[in-house]
Amino acid sequence: MIDYDDEVRGYDASRGGEPRARAAAEALERLLPQGRRTVVDVACGTGIVTRLLLRPHRTVLGVDRSSGMLRPAADRVPGGVVRGDATRLPLASGSVDAVVIVRLLHLLPDPVPVLAEASRVLRPGGTLITTVDKDDAYFVPDGDVARVTAEPRRRYAPRVSDHSRRVLRWAAGEGLEGAGETVFPGAGQGRSPRTWQEVIRKGRIPWAGPDRAAEVCKRLAALPDQDAARPGPLYRLVALRR
Repeated sequence: MIDYDDEVRGYDASRGGEPRARAAAEALERLLPQGRRTVVDVACGTGIVTRLLLRPHRTVLGVDRSSGMLRPAADRVPGGVVRGDATRLPLASGSVDAVVIVRLLHLLPDPVPVLAEASRVLRPGGTLITTVDKDDAYFVPDGDVARVTAEPRRRYAPRVSDHSRRVLRWAAGEGLEGAGETVFPGAGQGRSPRTWQEVIRKGRIPWAGPDRAAEVCKRLAALPDQDAARPGPLYRLVALRR
């Protein structure tokens, strides 16, 4: 697991910076309930997206367990962040109108405790919005990198914690209904075949584990234009209504 207290200095820049944050916030706006609402951004990190959700009619609270991440978040959202764990939110049951979870579930061995806690704090009719299928984001639309990595990604899919089928199956069991979905681009995050090989060899790609890394890198090395970045990822957001 990443040590986010140590990562904070270069965190935003390494994940698309302001352009990606704006794209994420604009996508969330398409799914958030309108009017005077209370919104909680779970695992808010540095608050770079949380800040962009602020509106005169909206109360926004960012929650993160990393004290390092919360320092810049507190500057961006004064009085609007709190330290807390996503599985034990410091909020009363049925107290908020929307919970936002961006790029967290894919990091967890089991997403259900976090999803269940988000559902707990929602008012009846409240909306839970989360990213899903993060591993697939780099492969929409289809391309040469997608094609040569399709088989190991397919084999790994049953282990993906934020797989949309898994999240939607949990939601159906909890009585949450689909309330829309959208995507947002990961600005400047496109990778070349050579870059893919580098991150795979560093052990940062779960679907290309030690038993598959050599073969996947061999296939990537055979692609043309080794240093040409392919299109950036398209992250998927789904909204679920309680």
